[in-house]
Amino acid sequence: MSPIVPVEDAADERLGDYVQLREVNLRRLLEEEHGLFIAEGDKVIRRAADAGYEPRSFLLAPRWLDSLADVLEKWPSAPVYVVTEELAEQVTGFHVHRGALASYRRRPSVGLDGLLGGRRIAIFDDIVDHTNVGAGFRAAAAMGVDAVLVTPTCADPLYRRSIKVSMGTVFQVPWTRLSSWPDSLDVLKQHGFVTAAFALTDDSLTLDELTARQDDKLALIFGTEGHGLKPHVLEQADLTVRIPMSAGVDSLNVASSAAVAFYATRPERTTN
Repeated sequence: MSPIVPVEDAADERLGDYVQLREVNLRRLLEEEHGLFIAEGDKVIRRAADAGYEPRSFLLAPRWLDSLADVLEKWPSAPVYVVTEELAEQVTGFHVHRGALASYRRRPSVGLDGLLGGRRIAIFDDIVDHTNVGAGFRAAAAMGVDAVLVTPTCADPLYRRSIKVSMGTVFQVPWTRLSSWPDSLDVLKQHGFVTAAFALTDDSLTLDELTARQDDKLALIFGTEGHGLKPHVLEQADLTVRIPMSAGVDSLNVASSAAVAFYATRPERTTN
């Protein structure tokens, strides 16, 4: 069983992993330096553990000790800091939903070549809202997307908010951050992927026209909130695709667009 450590001082240095979780820039620097990420809520903590991530520590209100006992028993060397929910709020800077947090060690990045064995890949380019990144990963997991690639300027899929919105599904979908963009599209093309960029252009195919092509391997590319994909990305993609709208609506939220596209292009549909 992990050591149970009651903590009563918000300034206790042992709680350093959990300080000011809403300060994005501070957290980015701290998490990169120490190679960690934060899981919030009992379900997400459990899913991270089930995916094999190694915890550095847990920060729990007393009521979670029993229900998470099986997770804690897997990692007897990870301390369990037991705090009141009020103290957790002082440390983190916000009301901790359900009073359960854990700090996990990040894994080394997966190489791009190791993610190209499937039939569908999603690429999230410069999506800066962590909520949209998390929702995109949740859609990818739900619709059987084989891997997700994020570009150098995309928000961190392992930031606490991204993980929470994804309901921990970010742990299920293989992913990596591209080091070169959009040059990496050439690697995908060499592996047989048709690269389809979602954009409102005059020459774009409809989503139905894309699925009618029945391409065996697809890489679906989604751009940043508001401005979408940049021209040089569209130039390097094989196709541009749009989702037709009704009632004067010009576009969907990027995560909603991704979910629609993932469902429409699922292999069992496109091969029937």
